[in-house]
Amino acid sequence: MDTETTDEIITATGRALQKYGYANLTMQRIAEESSITTAAIHYHFDTKEDLLNAFLDDLIKRFEAQLACEARDPRERLASFLDAVYTPSETGDDDFPVGLMELKAQAPYHNRVRERFLELDDMMQSVVASIVRDGVDAEHFEEANPGEVARLVTTLSNGGHTRTVALGENPARTRQLVERVLELRLGWTPNSEVDA
Repeated sequence: MDTETTDEIITATGRALQKYGYANLTMQRIAEESSITTAAIHYHFDTKEDLLNAFLDDLIKRFEAQLACEARDPRERLASFLDAVYTPSETGDDDFPVGLMELKAQAPYHNRVRERFLELDDMMQSVVASIVRDGVDAEHFEEANPGEVARLVTTLSNGGHTRTVALGENPARTRQLVERVLELRLGWTPNSEVDA
């Protein structure tokens, strides 16, 4: 499969999802958002479900790349995680929030989509649990159950995503709430690694 063509189809899918939503998404509308014909899209993807799975793959890979952090200090890693989750795209044309919301709404009806969101949720919880565990071990954080904190942070992140997309709320508001909860649970204050 030609990577450049596939990337263009994936990008066009994001734009079409943002513009028309899942219910009105068609291969024709995706083609209209790109320089590729409907026939070429069908050549690369047999069904709309296959295309949406590839789109979700792309979203997850981009998010994983955002979560990647070279820092060893768990406090820096936690701040980096929050940056990845709550910092909007600088370009302003990011299809991630709306595309993700459109596909989340399909999870109850499509096992394949639900499985992908379970993978994403597991990945997020694993990252946070690892950070918390390392922070507790290094005595940067107060004693806490890493799995419980990870589930709480992931749940708040999902709720914040819904508020951002559905209500137009600035993600910084949810980030402030998450930071306050982490301060209460872990004794961690953002930028505390600077003082260490």
